[in-house]
Amino acid sequence: MPQAEPPFARRGKGRTSRSIPSLHGVTEMAARERAYHDLRYRILTGRLAPGTTLLETELAGLLSLSRTPVREAVIKLEEEGLVEVRPRHGVTVKALSLQDFANILDVFSALEVRAFELTAERGLTNEQAGLLGRMLDDMEIATASGDIARWSDLDDEFHSEVVGLCGNQRLQSALNAFWGQQYRARMMILPLRPLPDESNSEHRHTFEALLAKDRALTRSRHNAHRDRADKQQLELLRRSLGSSGLA
Repeated sequence: MPQAEPPFARRGKGRTSRSIPSLHGVTEMAARERAYHDLRYRILTGRLAPGTTLLETELAGLLSLSRTPVREAVIKLEEEGLVEVRPRHGVTVKALSLQDFANILDVFSALEVRAFELTAERGLTNEQAGLLGRMLDDMEIATASGDIARWSDLDDEFHSEVVGLCGNQRLQSALNAFWGQQYRARMMILPLRPLPDESNSEHRHTFEALLAKDRALTRSRHNAHRDRADKQQLELLRRSLGSSGLA
């Protein structure tokens, strides 16, 4: 039987399991993988809200699965920082504070800059360059139409695709785990995002460095992009948490 596609909607061939959460293919997975992907999807999309606490038996009932695969899934989710497990008290979806998000971005951005460097060193094929170029075009079209949600999805696709071409699976796996932790914050700040003209320009400059196979220039440009974008995201999250009374 063909292996089920990961429950993330993506295009391109980098194939890191990071992008818009969905449940595509979950029903075809083994019970342990199904439990993990289903619970992760519910957490990332807010269907299981921060602070929600459920017993293992309740989670098993929610997913219509036995307790064993649910227990294994919960262990993995705890390792990713998405839940907290307290014996005899249940499983709690972890809330995301401003400091948590800042710490996540510190690690995530450093790893992503490294991945971009490696992709520059490996170089892009004509097909890969064409795909990335079309993504940038689509981001600019979304910006021009004011579709920030569409732009945000495309932005994540672009970053994910470059990471998927770096050739280091351990680095990709680490980034995937941290991506899951920061995804919820990305969704919280989405309504507050300004038009991303500056990000579009920075993406173009980084893409030029990738095309030139210039590792140092790619590192410099992508690091500058991440620094600016991370500061903006933290400020937007501060505003979001403040308006919700959670700061």
